[in-house]
Amino acid sequence: MQLGDARTGKMADNLVAFGRALRRAGVPVDSARIALAGEAATLVDVGRRGDLQAALESTLVSRAQDREVFVELFDTFFRDPDVAAKLLAQMLPSAEAPGERSKQRPRVREALAPAKAPALAATKSDDDRVELDAAMTASEELRLRHADFNALGADEYRLVERLARALPLAMPEVASRRTGAAGRGTRPHWARTLRDAGRSGGELVRLIERRRRRQRLPLLVLVDVSGSMERYARLLLAFLHAATRGLRRDVFAFGTHLTDLTPAFKLADTDAMLEAAGRAIDDFAGGTRLGESLAALHRAHGRRLVGGRTLVLLVTDGLDTGEPEVLARELDWLRLHSRRVLWLNPLLRFDGYQPLARGAAVLHRQAHGMLAVHNLARLEELAAAIAAVMQR
Repeated sequence: MQLGDARTGKMADNLVAFGRALRRAGVPVDSARIALAGEAATLVDVGRRGDLQAALESTLVSRAQDREVFVELFDTFFRDPDVAAKLLAQMLPSAEAPGERSKQRPRVREALAPAKAPALAATKSDDDRVELDAAMTASEELRLRHADFNALGADEYRLVERLARALPLAMPEVASRRTGAAGRGTRPHWARTLRDAGRSGGELVRLIERRRRRQRLPLLVLVDVSGSMERYARLLLAFLHAATRGLRRDVFAFGTHLTDLTPAFKLADTDAMLEAAGRAIDDFAGGTRLGESLAALHRAHGRRLVGGRTLVLLVTDGLDTGEPEVLARELDWLRLHSRRVLWLNPLLRFDGYQPLARGAAVLHRQAHGMLAVHNLARLEELAAAIAAVMQR
């Protein structure tokens, strides 16, 4: 191994550079983990690539979704001395490291990209400059939590997208039709009670009861990818992909027509999902015809709505160019076959917003609730807002 060899005395520097690259790729790595990785590296044979990888992975990776990024970045970092040298050079203030294109996933490619040149960084004000690699101050983090997605700079947008992927979204649970044994229930569970009695010689020691199980609602997500939603669509898709992982979900994009993104959402990696969604959507940043898109959903995918239990999340600003009568008719059908229809509207960032556009007026009248999703703070509050609407 040419870099990372303890005999050269560069192991610590290499681990710091590698940890920084992981942070730039969105993997949560702090100095304590890097120090722990250094200790782990001293306990294995660094000449054996697999041993070193296992030692670093066990100390630097804490989430399953980061494992593929770690493996790809490790492979590049410890295989190519030039890449490692560039990352080490980026630790110096005067470093100049030319960028390079590759077929790596976006998170890894951004992590390996050169740092900004000081001259370019100086053209921005201190308030606007956000380094992906740098630890944010409390004031920067607070500002980004409340910054409108549509007003973010390119670096800020990438950073906020990374932060959004880590936000949880606890979905409400409801009682299912199936029941199970419980300490306290509504009626006796005779089968379990008799089996329990059999183990105690036929004596009925206790009465086991039956209670309805709890389950999370299946999701139907419809995301507007028209021109007015361009800055919100990618970020909200990334957020929803990570936050609803493990749930039953059907996802569609709509602009001038409907696009099924459910196969893309089955991919474990969010970057891979975004790439697959980008290939599937051929009307991105175009117009909005929600009524016709819902009609296509009705005709071709109506069976995906599960017995009136589906929770529908409709992400759009409501600036629909179709006929309001069509939209009203299809929303009637959607309400009839789902548990709740929630309108996630980025335009709620404006104080005193009124849904005066034709499509917005229909949505406001038909949806069970209208929730804001224009910044990180609102996404953090989204689970509680959904729960409140579900209880109405």
